[in-house]
Amino acid sequence: QVQLVESGGGLVQAGGSLRLSCAVSGRTFRSYAMGWFRQAPGKEREFVAAVRWSTGTTAYADSVKGRFTISRDNAKNTVYLQMNTLKPEDTAVYYCAVNPRDYIVKAQSAYDYWGQGTQVTVSS
Repeated sequence: QVQLVESGGGLVQAGGSLRLSCAVSGRTFRSYAMGWFRQAPGKEREFVAAVRWSTGTTAYADSVKGRFTISRDNAKNTVYLQMNTLKPEDTAVYYCAVNPRDYIVKAQSAYDYWGQGTQVTVSS
């Protein structure tokens, strides 16, 4: 059993920043990957970023490269998404998820555990 709880969402003006956190409990991870996804109203859920837990290797969607940074804290079993220079098109519900593999995968189907999501709204 794995539980993920996201936090840090909210309302921010365009150009602002937010940091999302995802606390994982129920088991210990090492050679796994954690990812962030988002879903805007009327759109499909899309990949945002992922980090390989053991090495810190990261991957990003083109739309957020240079603006978002994913990181992890091994001691706290927590993954973060630092979002800078936010744009209105970043508005979505953001989800964190766990991929029980030893490498990063962008496909949603690879992630077995999901959080409840946290709302991020960017005003123009």
